Amino acid sequence: MARPDKAAAVAELTEKFTESNATVLTEYRGLSVQDLQDLRRSLGDNASYAVVKNTLTKLAAKEAGVEGLDDQLTGPTAVAFISGDIATVAKGLRDFAKANPLLVIKGGVMDGQILDAETVTKLADIGSREELLAKLASAMKASMSNAVATFAAPLSQAARLMGALESKAQGDPSVIGGAGTPAADQKQDTAEESAPEAASAAEESADAADAASNE
Repeated sequence: MARPDKAAAVAELTEKFTESNATVLTEYRGLSVQDLQDLRRSLGDNASYAVVKNTLTKLAAKEAGVEGLDDQLTGPTAVAFISGDIATVAKGLRDFAKANPLLVIKGGVMDGQILDAETVTKLADIGSREELLAKLASAMKASMSNAVATFAAPLSQAARLMGALESKAQGDPSVIGGAGTPAADQKQDTAEESAPEAASAAEESADAADAASNE
């Protein structure tokens, strides 16, 4: 490869390292062209999968500020540059490797951190972004339901208590302060109502006594 071509290839790889959410390095020795095409299709728009030259990839990684990939850049190498959901791509590569043992996951890099093959496999078990969001939404819904039940329980109890008090107050208003006329007030009202009658009776008695004495 001529020097200008190498420079262009390194620049392209550097850009991919820089713009990708993560990268996964694989060994594809023994896979056919058709196998590689099938793998690319399985990854869809989440990643681009390209066969690379180790020497150029080492240069590109360093220019992108990625250190520590040299040990993984041995033998035939193809790199998945992930632009979409990382877990989805990791799962796609893992499942393809199970069906096609010639594909070997070497490791990768994410957020500047070097990943070994085991870590990449663990990423596949996390679940896609959509699955995580669905689980989060379900957990939030459950929490909200629990909170509503917690607050609703004492409210329903209070409602039942108020209903019972209201029914009792209809028969005996004194059980609720301010509801109806308390028993003590009723006695006072009765006394006030009977006072004029008593005064009138006393006057009548006095008049009768005066009349008798005049006779």
